[in-house]
Amino acid sequence: MSEYSPVWALGLMSGTSMDGIDAAIIETDGEKVLSFGPSATTPYPQEMRDNIAAALGISEPSAELIERLTDAHAEAVMALMSAHQDYKERISIIGLHGHTVLHTPENRKTLQIGDGDRLARKTGCDVVYDFRTADVAAGGQGAPFAPLYHRALAGDLKGPLAVVNIGGISNITWIGDTPEDDPIAFDTGPGNALLDDWVYSHCDLTYDQDGAISSAGGVDAEVLDTLLENAFFRQKPPKSLDRLDFDLAPLQGLACEDGAATLVAFTCRAIASQMELLPSVPARLLITGGGRKNPSIMAALEKIVGVPVDPVEAVGWDGDAMEAQAFAFLAVRSLRGLPLSVPSTTGVPKPTTGGRLSKAA
Repeated sequence: MSEYSPVWALGLMSGTSMDGIDAAIIETDGEKVLSFGPSATTPYPQEMRDNIAAALGISEPSAELIERLTDAHAEAVMALMSAHQDYKERISIIGLHGHTVLHTPENRKTLQIGDGDRLARKTGCDVVYDFRTADVAAGGQGAPFAPLYHRALAGDLKGPLAVVNIGGISNITWIGDTPEDDPIAFDTGPGNALLDDWVYSHCDLTYDQDGAISSAGGVDAEVLDTLLENAFFRQKPPKSLDRLDFDLAPLQGLACEDGAATLVAFTCRAIASQMELLPSVPARLLITGGGRKNPSIMAALEKIVGVPVDPVEAVGWDGDAMEAQAFAFLAVRSLRGLPLSVPSTTGVPKPTTGGRLSKAA
């Protein structure tokens, strides 16, 4: 039994795919998830996506971008509250992940833009933000940061299993046979970011909807081998990636559909190769993130890994809301001084809390 009383928390996530803001509400004591509230996604207009993309890799993005991004998050909060008035008075804390524009843990730097003070003023609710900095400052990778939430969700499921988030970047969380086992987690390689970039620049579409583009193409084996030669895949965990760590240069000259098919194969081969670093083969993979909606990715992944591959909805979770839910969960943990990361998830030397609190008044 937890010593803490449960609270309702709202989490916000702007992921590396740069497609929009996820907002989700949960009831949690920071150790268990007691109830799920509503969730919603607010898409970014193309101008905002372009502005975020232009800021990637920059250590001091413009104040104007930070204000506009924060205001977009405030609007996402108010939209969710307006649609679900009965939750408006229940929420006691907001977890603001912000948007990662720079991630170089080898230099002890990670930057998620989003102004906690401004969001607290605009929403009238206390905000926890800047979740990753303490981990990186202590020598951790600062990512992945959802594994403790994955473990909380998976408490009643039979292990070992793995939760694979195929967002802009892909990461994996291995969960053992007993709840006492710390999860093991690390980034595995690209997710949807490269595929989205390719389809946007070569196919005049925003993403590979329903796998239609990739399923119409063929994999270029030589290009795929070149992509898989990246030194990242030979590193042992803990390890994490920045969105800019891979690029499309090896694919130049490929047709739209063939490039998309090759990138789907790259994402799936990368995940499969990194599963060799886990303590044991998971009995199943549960897939969250936008990649679970791409039939090309799901079919290719199951064929390669040789174990059942299911969307997280198969066990009653919401793959569209999970990352936002995770930062609601982590916000409550931060308030209570509980660890947000442990050595087996980010390589931080010891379990480490983090986050900064902005009071609404």
